[in-house]
Amino acid sequence: MKTPSRRSALKTLAGTALTFSVIDSLAAHMEETQKTAFPALKGRINHSACKWCYGKIPLEDFAKAAKEIGLTGIDLLGPNEWPIVKKYGLTCSMAQGAGKGINDGFNDPKLHDELVASYEAIFPKLKEAGLKNVICFSGNRRGMDDQKGMENCAVGLKRLMSSAEKHGVTMVMELLNSRVDHKDYMCDKSAWGVELCKMVGSENFKMLYDIYHMQIMEGDIIRTIRRDHQYFAHYHTGGNPGRNEIDNGQELYYPAIMQAIVDTGYKGFVAQEFIPKRDPLTSLRESIAICDV
Repeated sequence: MKTPSRRSALKTLAGTALTFSVIDSLAAHMEETQKTAFPALKGRINHSACKWCYGKIPLEDFAKAAKEIGLTGIDLLGPNEWPIVKKYGLTCSMAQGAGKGINDGFNDPKLHDELVASYEAIFPKLKEAGLKNVICFSGNRRGMDDQKGMENCAVGLKRLMSSAEKHGVTMVMELLNSRVDHKDYMCDKSAWGVELCKMVGSENFKMLYDIYHMQIMEGDIIRTIRRDHQYFAHYHTGGNPGRNEIDNGQELYYPAIMQAIVDTGYKGFVAQEFIPKRDPLTSLRESIAICDV
């Protein structure tokens, strides 16, 4: 027996009182299908991504794609790049453009004058651009005791706090692993970072809690977030081991981690910082879906 086509079935219905309800139902179904293909984000997390992980994609193209995916910020951009992302309705969620890089930081008193001048120069630019966060680093140990390094960092950072407060800027020191990626880096434990925050004693200095890096150094991610979240101004992701996609091929369960972050009342950004092994924008879209709890 020949099965009636969809068109003939609709023609049959057209002569009945059900016509309009069926058409309305079909339209609603099509609209719902479109929504599920590109689901709206829940809005409980401000999503961003680190541009360096997508180096082959021009910033303008990346900004367009990020906006379509649902990101509201892009991390680790310098002053010349800030206007580009703003054009696409995005913000630079973690600015760079001051300091001397990862290896040479505030734990070396000989660098304090240069570092202070560098950050004081960028604070007005950040304020003018409407940006709130700028990254900074402890520097490498080079044989220095961790306690002494913490004290040195506090001395240098305290010199900048009044200016940071005046400009509404938070200096954010990144927690990095010293086992795999950044040998000898000093700010490699969350407890060390938290103590430094207490020593500096200003809401304008906090930590960037990088989940990938801290999984390598200490684990216990969710408990740490629940306990010390008030000292964390920003979060980065990454799959471990390998720093690739945050999918089922790695050991961190990001939905639970994101829920822990949301439960703290956090209103800042969570930035994807993994190196894609597959199509980069597909992987980015998938990571946002995983983290949008």
